[in-house]
Amino acid sequence: MDNRLIEPLGLLHGPAARQAVEAGAAHWLAGGPHAFALARLSGDGGGGRIIPVAAIPPHWADVVERVSAPPPDAGLPPGAQVMGIINVTPDSFSDGGRHYDVWAALESIQQMHAAGCRLIDIGGESTRPGAPPVWVEEEWRRIGPVIIAMRARSALDDMRISVDTRQAMVMDRALAAGADIINDVSALTYDPQARAVVARHGCPVVLMHMRGTPATMGRHTVYEDVAVDVTRELRQRVDEAVAAGIARTRILVDPGIGFAKTLSGNMELLSRLPLLANLGCRVLLGVSRKRMIGEIGHEPDAARRDPGTIAASLSGLIFPGTIIRVHNVPAMMQALRVREGLDRS
Repeated sequence: MDNRLIEPLGLLHGPAARQAVEAGAAHWLAGGPHAFALARLSGDGGGGRIIPVAAIPPHWADVVERVSAPPPDAGLPPGAQVMGIINVTPDSFSDGGRHYDVWAALESIQQMHAAGCRLIDIGGESTRPGAPPVWVEEEWRRIGPVIIAMRARSALDDMRISVDTRQAMVMDRALAAGADIINDVSALTYDPQARAVVARHGCPVVLMHMRGTPATMGRHTVYEDVAVDVTRELRQRVDEAVAAGIARTRILVDPGIGFAKTLSGNMELLSRLPLLANLGCRVLLGVSRKRMIGEIGHEPDAARRDPGTIAASLSGLIFPGTIIRVHNVPAMMQALRVREGLDRS
C-alpha cells in the first residue's frame, strides 16, 4: 500500500488563495476554496519535513493531484450539508428514548426537513463507549418502521435516508425499504457480508475510523501520530471496500471523533483534518454532543452541548462538501448559512 501522505499547511483563503495558486506558490485543497502553501511529507523518505509546495518532489505529483482535486460527491447533494441524527434507541448517550416511538421520530424528521436538512441518519444501536451489541432483529424492529413511514410521506421525498448500522442484514432490508446510504462505524469490517451488500446495492457508504468495537475501543487509543495513523487506516478500509466491488466514487470517510481516541487525540484530529484530502473521498464529520465537547466546555449534560458542537463542527468546512452530522439541525443550519455567507463576502 502506498504510504505517502501530504499534510496541507499554510492555508490560504479568498483572493490570497487564488493569487498564490496562480503564482504556483500554493495548491487548492480538495478543489477549494482553501489553498495550501506548505506541505508536510510523510512516507517514502518524506521524513515529516515541512516544505513549500513548489519544493514537493516530482514523484509526489500524483499525491499532490489527489489532495488538490475535488472529491466525488458520492451521489449526494453537493456542497456542505447538515445530516440530522435520529437514534431509535432507549440508551443513546444524548437522546436515548426520545425517538423510540416511530411517530416521535417522524415528527423530529419533519422538523429537521423544515429547517432545510436533506440528509437524515437513522440508527437502532447505540455505539457509545462500552455499549453492548444489539440483536439484529431488534435493530431492524426499531428502525424499519421509521424508514417505511418516511417513504410514505411525499413531503419527505427529497430527504436522503442514511442508516447507521454494522449489520449486513439490516443494511439489506433498509436499502430495500427505501434507505439511500449506509453509515457503518466499523467501516464494513464487523459483518463479513456487509461489503457484498453495499456493493450489490451500489449505494453511498460512510466508512468511519474505529479500532476494536464500541465495547472495547477504549483499549485502543495509542497512536504513533493520531492524524497520520487514522488517515492511513482509513485508506486501508477504502481500498478493502473498492476491492470488494464498491465504487470509490460512492465512498465517504469519517475520522471517527470519540471512537478509540483520547481527548487530546480528538483535538489533534480536528486541527489536522486537511490530511483526509489524501483519501480522495468526501468527508463526514460527527462531533455532536460528544464527551470531548463536554470536557472542553465544562458541560456534563450532553443535551446542552450544542454551542460546542457547532464550534467544533465548523472545522470540517475546510473542505467544500463536508457533511456535518448533528442532533440540533436548526442551530447547525443557521451556523452553516452564516459561515457560507462570510466565505462568499
